[in-house]
Amino acid sequence: MGKTHGMGAARKLKSHRRRQRWADKSYKKSHLGNEWKKPFAGSSHAKGIVLEKIGIEAKQPNSAIRKCARVQLIKNGKKIAAFVPNDGCLNYIEENPLCNLEMVV
Repeated sequence: MGKTHGMGAARKLKSHRRRQRWADKSYKKSHLGNEWKKPFAGSSHAKGIVLEKIGIEAKQPNSAIRKCARVQLIKNGKKIAAFVPNDGCLNYIEENPLCNLEMVV
């Protein structure tokens, strides 16, 4: 098969290239706009209000309970579960005060 050749083939070549771009992961990521639909809406940091402290069980075969906090973001009102790092850090978190969140990819 191959490419179309000829003087009137420009539209066909252009439209085929345009359709094939969507197979590229990086092109799709930058042009679909899904980054704005995520809770952080494209930013790396956000502020939120702590609603409650929760423990989330890990998947099999691990039996740990991950210490987390249910947080409502100020910028858009979405509720997320934020992981609390290190041993004993959950003791320093109180309900209702403001907290800073950092996105981990």
